[in-house]
Amino acid sequence: MLIIQNQEIAHHQNEGIRSKWTFEELRKIPEFGALIAFLALFIFFAICAPRFFSLRNITSLLTIIAELGIMTVGISFLMIGGEIDLSVSSAYATAGFVFVTLANIFTFPLGSLLAFIVALLVSLLIGFVNSRVVLRGGIPSFIATLGMMMFLRGILLGITGGRSISYAGDSLVPSLLTGIMAYRFRPSHFWFIAIVVVFSFILNHTVFGNRVFATGGKKLAAYTMGVNVNQVKTACFMISSVLAGLSGVIAISRFSLANVSFGQGMELEAIAASVIGGTLMTGGYGSIIGAALGAGIMGMVRTGLVMAGVPSYWYNAFVGIILVIAAVVNLKLRSTILGE
Repeated sequence: MLIIQNQEIAHHQNEGIRSKWTFEELRKIPEFGALIAFLALFIFFAICAPRFFSLRNITSLLTIIAELGIMTVGISFLMIGGEIDLSVSSAYATAGFVFVTLANIFTFPLGSLLAFIVALLVSLLIGFVNSRVVLRGGIPSFIATLGMMMFLRGILLGITGGRSISYAGDSLVPSLLTGIMAYRFRPSHFWFIAIVVVFSFILNHTVFGNRVFATGGKKLAAYTMGVNVNQVKTACFMISSVLAGLSGVIAISRFSLANVSFGQGMELEAIAASVIGGTLMTGGYGSIIGAALGAGIMGMVRTGLVMAGVPSYWYNAFVGIILVIAAVVNLKLRSTILGE
């Protein structure tokens, strides 16, 4: 990572000073805070809600985490690259609608697979358009993607009139993505784990991943090193949208129903999960594993509050609070890492 400067830790005879340095180094690991928070919340809800440990709840929790987590992985990649995408929730709903509509039309064998491919291509197109508006138009990504979010949601409302569309296609893709397996586990749980592993490897162990860190953290240095910053950001926008689209298809396959309200507010949950996981909102620093832990925290709170007897609508209040807390933590983290 180009933004992390190597620090020489002096050898001290005092054990207390050495312990302090150890904690300081741990604090700089993106996943460290998210892991502590994840374990603390898990223990808290296990004590407050005895049914939290039931197999049925664990598998339901994993389903929620997987669908939010896949979107979070994509938006984390983009945030590390120095941009943000508020349109992921609309890409989520749009991909689901495209999938259901085409799968209902394509009645031939493997029709749902073709519909799935088209839905992902539409998601890629959304990400590409976002990148063009931001990079060619010079519009901040916050504004550009907010406009795309409203545009896509408005198009869906205009086409459907707010009506739901039931899935009537073949069972191939729904079974591969979210069919119930042994002990009520679903394929989406394993798709999520695979995506976290693959994208974590890409980010931390490939040239492209290094360029993403460089683009988000030291843009001028990246230019100097010959990195095509616009190309890297375009790829990150497309990754963000396609993973949001995949998450949308998974969710809609699970419900066998597409509705224009699906995914509303998920962009804030995904951003909050990413920030909780250690991603700097200013770019150049973050972790895919941390983002996955952040999604786990959000999922645990959503189910844990209900099981503890708290009305579900308090979850929105939590998202608002956690965004503010995460922003404060981000500022502290940035000053610790960059010395600003």
